[in-house]
Amino acid sequence: MIRLNRRAILGGAATLLAAPLARPALAQSGLPDRPIRIIVPYNAGGITDVISRGVAVGLQATLGQPVVVENRAGANGTVGTLAAARAAPDGTTITMGITDTFAINRSTFPNLPYNDETDFAPISMVTRVPFALMIGAHRREITDYASFVREARREAGRLSHASWGVGSSSHLAFEFVARAQGFEKLHVPFAAQAPGMQAVAAGQVDSMMLPVGGAESLARDNRARIVALAHANRIDLTPGVPTLAELGVPLSTGLWLALYAPARTPPAIIARLNEAVRTGMRHETTQAVFRQQAGVAEPSTPDELAAFARAERTQWAQLVREKNIRVEA
Repeated sequence: MIRLNRRAILGGAATLLAAPLARPALAQSGLPDRPIRIIVPYNAGGITDVISRGVAVGLQATLGQPVVVENRAGANGTVGTLAAARAAPDGTTITMGITDTFAINRSTFPNLPYNDETDFAPISMVTRVPFALMIGAHRREITDYASFVREARREAGRLSHASWGVGSSSHLAFEFVARAQGFEKLHVPFAAQAPGMQAVAAGQVDSMMLPVGGAESLARDNRARIVALAHANRIDLTPGVPTLAELGVPLSTGLWLALYAPARTPPAIIARLNEAVRTGMRHETTQAVFRQQAGVAEPSTPDELAAFARAERTQWAQLVREKNIRVEA
């Protein structure tokens, strides 16, 4: 299996930036002759950043013009997503939307500063990655899911879990497991995925629900262990790890990622970007990034993405209401 870390991804992007650009592709793109920005509304090092950089490599090779990733973190993705909504609708600024920013935030933020449906034009689905339940290596007594549940119940609210924000998909997924198994826990929200992972690896927080690629990277270095997958089936990246469904918890969830442009972007440009995404996701580097994160390329039409996101908003809104979760303004 090919493994690429973030340095390797950046190196691949730098190689493409240094290479002569394919002017014929640029001439046919219908896009302004300047770099394209992918706004990532989270810090560097997390799943959204890693996937976006892999996608940028394929897009640049396809379009023949520079594609750069700009991290604009804050407020569970709202800062960067708002910046993308306000960008010029000319195809040179797009954003990597995820479950949180385009399905959950409208239910958890009382005054969300953007409308995830009317302020954006869908381009294409990119991929979906499953969640894993990760336990820090400092919790030596927790070796599997059964011992995790036993210790969580015994500690009665002291077992801690990290997330990348109150009301995030990471938070809600762990909340589902805790409610299903009947234990209290201590939620420790961080501003992004990477700081939460680092806290678990350092023994400052006990556990985390996060995309399986990040969990596997820590488990490979013996800094954490994975006790369950929130996925319909076992996966090759984590051989031997059971699914939550096998363990009696009917939860199959993860993070979906999709590209959006600002509303009022001309349909011809949306169509060109969609075509470029489909072609670019076949690039070797992009494919390797997906494999490392246990995802596969899932390009879609703009209409298919719009319908999918609407269904996701409805499902997550119901869960948020049930858990009575709100982000304080």
